[in-house]
Amino acid sequence: MNNNEVTLFLIEDDDVDAITVERALKKRRIANPVIRAKDGMEALSLLQENKVPKPYITLLDLRLPRMNGIEFLDEIRKDELLHDMVVFVLTTSHDERDIKATYEHNIAGYFIKESAGDELLGIADMLQGYWRIVCLPS
Repeated sequence: MNNNEVTLFLIEDDDVDAITVERALKKRRIANPVIRAKDGMEALSLLQENKVPKPYITLLDLRLPRMNGIEFLDEIRKDELLHDMVVFVLTTSHDERDIKATYEHNIAGYFIKESAGDELLGIADMLQGYWRIVCLPS
């Protein structure tokens, strides 16, 4: 699979954080399409309307309005068509309960967005490496 075929689905309500993620991708010369939803409800709507091209990898914030990240994970894991989504959590929460709850929803990884510097560049590198070697359902 060509890594340029993978869409990054960013579920993030904070404009600054979304821009920071996109800048990190750009710095790493990752030109994959990014589709953004600002909360879990909008994300579900986009997915159910097939507006997120497959294959995709999801970056999910937990602290979202209307439907938070854990509620979003509850919904997709119950959905026959979405239950196998690849989801990485990118959040400010250090709370052990959040970490445990998200892994119980079969996430691929949990990252804390403390700084916009090298850590986020490392996450961008990891994502690019991940979708280069993993076979994703289309």
